[in-house]
Amino acid sequence: MHPLAVRTATTLLLAGGISALFALPALAAYEHGPGALQIWDAEGQANAAAWVKLWLAFMAAAMLSGVFFVWKHSEARWVVAGVVLGLLITKFVIPALSIINLSGLVGLVHVLCWSPALYLLLKNRPFGKGFSPYAVWTGVVTAVILFSFIFDIRDAAIYLHHRATR
Repeated sequence: MHPLAVRTATTLLLAGGISALFALPALAAYEHGPGALQIWDAEGQANAAAWVKLWLAFMAAAMLSGVFFVWKHSEARWVVAGVVLGLLITKFVIPALSIINLSGLVGLVHVLCWSPALYLLLKNRPFGKGFSPYAVWTGVVTAVILFSFIFDIRDAAIYLHHRATR
């Protein structure tokens, strides 16, 4: 490996580790759970109500099943891209920046990443064009995003207010 790449990687790892040490006291101020100002990780998901866990499983299955339609339909590409981008941000970018992964932040990521897909789904309305598997999927995924946004928009607003007043 090139010496510059090794030096850069070492520097980034050290910086990430040092910033994580500074974030540790802040972690103690939050509980794990699904609330807007609770840490959303494996423990937070475990602390969620049974209906939330079922909803998450259904939502993931509905949205990721868009992979069956990405080759022919732009709406499916936007849904799947939004989900993948959201997962990358919440699983890698947020931790790399040593930001505490609160549920409200996850909601904000959902709103930002899924809004383009929702716009296309509502603009083009493929769910109103027959009963093909694609039409049914777009109806389900549109409903999933809209229902999720009821919670995500509220949680994102709470999170942003919390960040602005800290």
